[in-house]
Amino acid sequence: MDNYKNPGVAAVLSFIFTGLGQIYNGHIGKGLVLMFISAVSMGCLIIGAILIWAWFINAGVSGFLIIWIGISLMAISILAITITGIYNIYDAYNVAKSSKE
Repeated sequence: MDNYKNPGVAAVLSFIFTGLGQIYNGHIGKGLVLMFISAVSMGCLIIGAILIWAWFINAGVSGFLIIWIGISLMAISILAITITGIYNIYDAYNVAKSSKE
């Protein structure tokens, strides 16, 4: 019973910061991988936003390639952040719940 992890705490920690619930559950490697995926996705989101901003500042100079890359990076990043976030919370909750049994 000393290995018990509270599923609610694990889910809230994962909601606050990606991978934190996994670390709370003792799965440090999985938590670090989720943190890395989240950081890369956020970096790509920022790069996409910068590309879109640069296109608006220099409208027409670089053509549609920059805007297309920026929008694509942002869309893929938002999808990756969403999927990672949902999986992160779901996994942390279920692993903590199974430690109770």
